[in-house]
Amino acid sequence: MLLCYTIAMPEKIALVTGASSGFGLLTSLELAKAGFRVVATMRDLQRRSRMDEAIAAANVAAKLEVRALDVTNFDAIQGFVDKVVSDYGRLDVLVNNAGFALAGFAEDIKLSELRFQFETNFFGAVAMTKAGLPTMRRQRSGHIIQVSSIVGLHGSVTVSSYSASKHALEGWSESLRMELNSLGIKVVLVEPGAFQTDIWTRGVVVGEQATQQTSPNIQRSLRMRERIQTLPKRDPMEVARLIVAIAQNPNPKLRYLVGRDAKIQLAMKRLLPWKWHEKVIANFLKIDQDH
Repeated sequence: MLLCYTIAMPEKIALVTGASSGFGLLTSLELAKAGFRVVATMRDLQRRSRMDEAIAAANVAAKLEVRALDVTNFDAIQGFVDKVVSDYGRLDVLVNNAGFALAGFAEDIKLSELRFQFETNFFGAVAMTKAGLPTMRRQRSGHIIQVSSIVGLHGSVTVSSYSASKHALEGWSESLRMELNSLGIKVVLVEPGAFQTDIWTRGVVVGEQATQQTSPNIQRSLRMRERIQTLPKRDPMEVARLIVAIAQNPNPKLRYLVGRDAKIQLAMKRLLPWKWHEKVIANFLKIDQDH
């Protein structure tokens, strides 16, 4: 008599930061729909109403839970991740999405503002990654997906602070990937262009001095803001579904550039002489007047 045994595969656990809106919210939902057990985190649980409505609409309440986490509360991060591992037994996917964009000409940005940009976008991702690594090392498996940006590869006007934090994340993650490949842990960078998320609306933070009439850049800032607001922005679901595909891929690439605008910007930087490139950018953003 032939006996057949079915070996149940362990449920895969995903941890997503910055899930109150945008890429984080959509990625959490798409991971749950794909069969992952998802712990979606956000700094302020009073902002969870949008997530709760989406969970109910997608009928994924059994697969997705929401927990409070501030990625700049570095002393609490290891304990938080350990609790997730204790509750679910493993950690397969970490999506470092939490972050914000600090806007303003570099001349107008205070050092304290720049430091906080780095604490959230760079050190927050580093702390989360380091907290998850011991578990992934024991498992000999895991995906660390860093939500970066095209500005992590291509600096742009009025986002020097945001761009710097993403450049730092890019360099750190490149090195980390090479260190972890032999351990079965995959580090991936996702680099979106312009997408319709809260990062440039509700989530944007403008430098305190950048909007004051005493700023020498105020007129350039206003012109550029008008120009940016007219640009088309893509559906963020494209990024969320890409992240899920990466999480399911046993051998993902290092980088995934997302959006036609992001690909054009990077191609221009690589192909055009720098003087031509910066002139095109200045003319396009209308910042080459009254300065």
